[in-house]
Amino acid sequence: MDDSRGGKPRWVRTKVDLDDHIIVPRIDPAAVECDPDKAVEDYVASLSMLPMDRRRPLWEFHLLDFPTSEATSTMVLRLHHSIGDGMSLMTLYVASSRSTADPARLPTMPPPPRRTGEIYQLQPRPPLSSGKALLAWVLSYLVLAWHTLVDCVLLAATILFLSDPRTMFVRSDGGLQAQHRKRFIHRNLSLDDVKLIKTAVKCTINDVLVGLTSAALSRYYFRMSGK
Repeated sequence: MDDSRGGKPRWVRTKVDLDDHIIVPRIDPAAVECDPDKAVEDYVASLSMLPMDRRRPLWEFHLLDFPTSEATSTMVLRLHHSIGDGMSLMTLYVASSRSTADPARLPTMPPPPRRTGEIYQLQPRPPLSSGKALLAWVLSYLVLAWHTLVDCVLLAATILFLSDPRTMFVRSDGGLQAQHRKRFIHRNLSLDDVKLIKTAVKCTINDVLVGLTSAALSRYYFRMSGK
């Protein structure tokens, strides 16, 4: 990515040198021996302080070649969001992997998720034969139009002069993107438990994980803010 023209980034062709993108860092052996899991978390947190070199393709593989409590070694993939978001990259990863149940089968794109639960079904519209039902139906659309108008006004005001409220998730001041050390904590979940919830609610695995993440962030915010 070349940003030499008036500060506006643009994509340019370049040659990829794998030595610039496959990184095997040297980590303090004492820290690894004391707590390898924390050593992984500390290294990933340190990456949040290092800006990516825009003179190269914006992706890196960091190989941590020491055992942890959950793996023989760890690979950290670091890339710019302009290359892809989490869902598209996970879809690409799954499509590039072979099935352990059938290793001879060629990789394919995963099928689209099926959402058949009651939470995804449209509520049936009540019959409009009576005057009260017709009035309620008209009022519901008026309320919807009012909320849409308010959201549009707030969006325009935020773009022009308003700013997001300062919270524990927003640390920069004055619109500047200050570099702060970010802590990445990972936890393993039982896939069987996730599938059990998915089947009971009739949603997707992604819906379950998003719900868990949202609940965890909400509990963390209210516990730390005391609200």
